[in-house]
Amino acid sequence: MKPMKIFTLIGLLSCCLSCDLNAQQVINKVQTMHAKQQSIIAIAALTTKGDLPQLQRELNTGLDSGLTINEIKEVMVHLTAYNGFPRSLQGLNTFIAVLEERKAKGIKDKLGREATPVKNTTGKYEQGKRVLETLTGQAEREPKTGYAAFAPVIDTFLKEHLFADIFGRDVLTYTEREFATLSALITLGGVEPMMRGHMNIVMHLGVTEAELQQMLSLLEAKLGKAAADAGRRVLSTVKSTAVQPGSRVTSGNDGLFAKGVQAPANNFTGTAWVNMVVQAQDGLNCSIGTVTFEPGARTAWHRHPGGQILLVTEGVGYYQEKGQPIRIMQKGDVMKCLPGTEHWHGASPDSQVSHIAIGPNTDKGGAVWLQKVTDSEYKSYKKQDKYADH
Repeated sequence: MKPMKIFTLIGLLSCCLSCDLNAQQVINKVQTMHAKQQSIIAIAALTTKGDLPQLQRELNTGLDSGLTINEIKEVMVHLTAYNGFPRSLQGLNTFIAVLEERKAKGIKDKLGREATPVKNTTGKYEQGKRVLETLTGQAEREPKTGYAAFAPVIDTFLKEHLFADIFGRDVLTYTEREFATLSALITLGGVEPMMRGHMNIVMHLGVTEAELQQMLSLLEAKLGKAAADAGRRVLSTVKSTAVQPGSRVTSGNDGLFAKGVQAPANNFTGTAWVNMVVQAQDGLNCSIGTVTFEPGARTAWHRHPGGQILLVTEGVGYYQEKGQPIRIMQKGDVMKCLPGTEHWHGASPDSQVSHIAIGPNTDKGGAVWLQKVTDSEYKSYKKQDKYADH
């Protein structure tokens, strides 16, 4: 072989090896994500893109990673709200072909559970509104503005169809649905405001910025750098609600008993400190943190979709549920707040209070923050009720 041909061959082999290593580096960045989550992201992207040959391969990977037939079908159904019925129907037809091929090979895939019937006691619009508030952690405001005021029917469709009918189906968790949603939006492109909104939602649900970066690396491997970079630009403008800009942080390595960060003023009155030691993204389906309120400080009204338990460790404070009188809480007390119950808690006027806050069932969503507790509400405590609970 002539020297020029040898050099050319070596150059081509080096180039191929370099490309393969670069692709592997992109894939390796996402190895810390759960295999099922990776598959949901990839299936959503390829369904939205309409790349059926790649989708066929990814559907096989998803089934092999532990996704059930019903979970994958649910991803396709969910995507109708973002990429339209034609793409989702093509995805479902491709999935049927994959299942038939696997069955012919003797592979028995797990069907998985069906969606639990949705109990609707408030009307679909109100139900969808509550789901959206759980996702965002913020109460829906009136009057409506923007597109909702310009075309009220679209607001109705969003609440009743997307958030009540689709998000209300429990085959997938809210976080899994948001991974599918973000994947579809990044694949579509040109919808940066929606990307930003859903990045804020998924971070409120407990997904970290690092995990979103991992998601974007996976999409880069599936869609190319341009699509992933568009997502990265949006992510750079999104801040996690876990630590607010300008929050003061106490120093020290006291673990559970460190003060932590100063609580955000939009959800608290007065000075309070929050130290989260277990968060939703830790994979335990709960959150645990200590909260310390200085005298007179309290939370805003809020509710937890999965409920909350408060273990009072120091001081004397107030606890109130909507429609009920204020109750005293003090060291040794255990306050149990049922899922969806509007309540607030904080210090009494003359004493600091500290408690451990346990949030079970975080897969149902984080706290939904409502209006602040007024001074008249805070001062409504009647001293004769002081020891009613003891």
